[in-house]
Amino acid sequence: MSGLRMRLSPLRSTLGLLLRPQITAPGLRLQTRWSSKNAQPPPVPNTLPLVPDVETFLTVIGRGLRQHAAKFPSWEALFSLTSDQLRELGLEPPRTRRYLLRWRQRFREGKFGIGGDLQHVENGKATLKVLEIEKNPLTRIRTVVNVPAGKEVEDIPPDEHVRVAGYHVKGARTVVGPYALPTKEGGALVSVTEGMWEDRRGHKVDGGERRRAEVRFKRRVAERKAAREKRGGFY
Repeated sequence: MSGLRMRLSPLRSTLGLLLRPQITAPGLRLQTRWSSKNAQPPPVPNTLPLVPDVETFLTVIGRGLRQHAAKFPSWEALFSLTSDQLRELGLEPPRTRRYLLRWRQRFREGKFGIGGDLQHVENGKATLKVLEIEKNPLTRIRTVVNVPAGKEVEDIPPDEHVRVAGYHVKGARTVVGPYALPTKEGGALVSVTEGMWEDRRGHKVDGGERRRAEVRFKRRVAERKAAREKRGGFY
């Protein structure tokens, strides 16, 4: 009887795997793996005024991911699909999937790139203006705020001024910072741009960390061989 139980055990394990819940997306049907019965999928974060949809998110993180936007039917799908499912959707090479997964987690944690704190964005464009605060008759502080399109700082109640990080005032009315284009009316305009949140790849020296020792060893061997040949022998 014990031998029969041992033979049935692998069969039960296989049936258990086949009967696990599955997720269905357009063109995709894959088995979902959970670490335990009580495991919950990671939360789906809210969109931002600067990043309101899938295409914009993939645009700002760069590395050509925008070309895959049509593969995600919704914002929820973008933040729910597993690495295996992303591979089935055609996100290659693996470093591309890892990059997307890293940015998804950062977004969940509220670690945004430049402009992530903007509140007034229309058609992918945000208006920045200079706010002057008088501390005393001799001191004025200038800071950069985000205002609705077509509005001036004076049109916005003080408690609704949206200050933004990464930008500062140069001179009297010039706003400077990443992707800030000065406007004739003063201030600047920031537009959604391909790769504005992109993590730039470092320059690999001698093949990167994994191959560096091998590449440098072969180089030293070649240099010694060339030196011996130049001397005319192997002494």
